[in-house]
Amino acid sequence: MAETERFSEDLADFVRRVAELKASRAVPSGDLRPMLDAALFELDHVAERLWPGLERLGSEGPAAGERAAREEQRLLRTVFQRFPLPVALVDGETVVRRMNPAATDLTGVRGGYATGRPLAGFLTPSDRSAFRSQAAAVARGEGDRSLTVRLQHRPRLPVRATLTGLRPGSEPRTVVLVVLQPPAAGDPPQLPGARDAVPRGVRGRAPDLAEATRHAELLELSDAVTVALLTAPPGDRAGVLARVAEVLHGRFADWVIVDEGAAGPRRRTVLGPEGAADPEGSAGSAGSAGAGPVANVLAQDPADCPLVLETARCAAPTLQVRPDPPDSFGRDASGAPVLVRANVTSLLCVPLAPHANGPGGPVLGVLSLFRTGARLAFSMAEARAVDVMARHIALAMRRPG
Repeated sequence: MAETERFSEDLADFVRRVAELKASRAVPSGDLRPMLDAALFELDHVAERLWPGLERLGSEGPAAGERAAREEQRLLRTVFQRFPLPVALVDGETVVRRMNPAATDLTGVRGGYATGRPLAGFLTPSDRSAFRSQAAAVARGEGDRSLTVRLQHRPRLPVRATLTGLRPGSEPRTVVLVVLQPPAAGDPPQLPGARDAVPRGVRGRAPDLAEATRHAELLELSDAVTVALLTAPPGDRAGVLARVAEVLHGRFADWVIVDEGAAGPRRRTVLGPEGAADPEGSAGSAGSAGAGPVANVLAQDPADCPLVLETARCAAPTLQVRPDPPDSFGRDASGAPVLVRANVTSLLCVPLAPHANGPGGPVLGVLSLFRTGARLAFSMAEARAVDVMARHIALAMRRPG
């Protein structure tokens, strides 16, 4: 490798000197003999030193060097994947390049999904800015950093993040190695009531019946929505929407928001968490800036919600985990982003249309579902099931009285 580097330096110097000789042609002078002598000297240098060096490297150097480099990369990749602590490789903007299995288990995000997304997006909103700032400082070469952060799906678990700069041979810029250290099993909880704060083994979760249980719950939910639609009075759109919202609220989503119409949507129903209900009235009555969170969301104009308008325009469902930007669902009467005020960690916006990707009339409305805090994010299977329910809701809304 040292000989290859020396040859590269000699070649770069030769190219630079040839460029200088070319530039000297523009100098007005009647005597070109010094420039001709210099050109002949450079040609001799190529014939006597550069060419033999190139032949020598071509016959024996590259093969051995490349084999050694491949073996070293394979070793480093194995160490990275089997490292017992959660480790991620990010750039200065915290965009994930690689994540080992321990990190995917701790964050609850698969490596393929995390790659290309900012690691700061998996943290609680209060920790994202500080983490981005420290990562940018490390990438600029200002030294290693360490700070305590909290993951969005485990907000009670303090995690120590250590950031150090690396310069791999294939990278043009400095990358940041992030080591996440959760509390040890014997450490006391950091916050009151932080039970089950310590994650299970970093190598993978033990198999259980959770997946089968979620499928069964989804079937029960579909059945409950079907019963609500079949028993709703025909021709009563408001009644259909209210019945469906009551079924979905609590057992499936923390927030249920229903907007009727597409071009000029009107907010019909808002059901929020128990602690967010309007203390002076029901969730279905409009409120002001001083009212409860549910009344504030009910008073919001759906035309100011980019996600609602986009879902109605495209007639396609939207699934977001750790939604970004925070004002994508608009702002409440106090000016605060709805998603931040409600601590939304995942959302579903589904159009109420009779047919998917086909004729059948315009979009009749938009159904928005929020999950907050440490609750499990919406899955693709759940999004598909809600999309089917939304078509059934639209058909029920079109039933004549």
